Amino acid sequence: MTFPTLPTQATQATASNMTSARPALPASFAGGGGSAFSAAFQSVQADVATFIAEGGGASIAGPDTPLSADGAALRARLAGLPLDGTGAADAGAGIDGDAQQQFLASIRPHAEAAAAKLGVSPDIVAAHAALESGWGQRPLRNGTADTNNLFGIKAGSQWQGDVAANMTTEYEHGAAVKKVEKFRSYPDQATAFRDYADMLASNPRYQKALNAGNDAHAFASGLARGGYATDPAYVQKLSKLAARIARTDY
Repeated sequence: MTFPTLPTQATQATASNMTSARPALPASFAGGGGSAFSAAFQSVQADVATFIAEGGGASIAGPDTPLSADGAALRARLAGLPLDGTGAADAGAGIDGDAQQQFLASIRPHAEAAAAKLGVSPDIVAAHAALESGWGQRPLRNGTADTNNLFGIKAGSQWQGDVAANMTTEYEHGAAVKKVEKFRSYPDQATAFRDYADMLASNPRYQKALNAGNDAHAFASGLARGGYATDPAYVQKLSKLAARIARTDY
């Protein structure tokens, strides 16, 4: 198989990677010479070649470069970013439906209390907790203990409670950067939800997120404008997850 010619000359290291570290082909593409390759694979050959040439980076095409549906899916698989069917990373990827339902049921009373204080739907608060904690499956920890910090709230200079240092991903100038940050640690989930609601309700930065009712996009946009998260796709992720939870009877 011959990959399309790339626009720039590959370095020796890149050429070596292209020879020895090509992604393994799915079984359905194996054998039979060129005729055995499906049209879907042929349509994304350029994506594969560019991905390898750029060292496996998260972005293999510019924002104005269109990709076929197969190309977008392949890029997501190679970059380790599961899709939710719309092109956005799926916050529930790898977590089965039963685990998601159990998480939602366990936090429901706390979500309702926090939502009442914030003037939003409990589904939105539940979605925020699910997004930040990976449905409770990726909790922030203080050593081996769970911090119960389901909302990824950092411990600023005014925080008087327990603190736990954890690795997190921040976005700087559009690039994801791994950092160790200090986060608040709580004795239980009820305390975590109360502190979350108190923080949002009392901080002027997040006033535009309050009293959004069922409008998850307005709530998420208010959080983003206040600097709650640096992920450029945060509003989209939270809005879509809240909409999905709202359709779920739990």
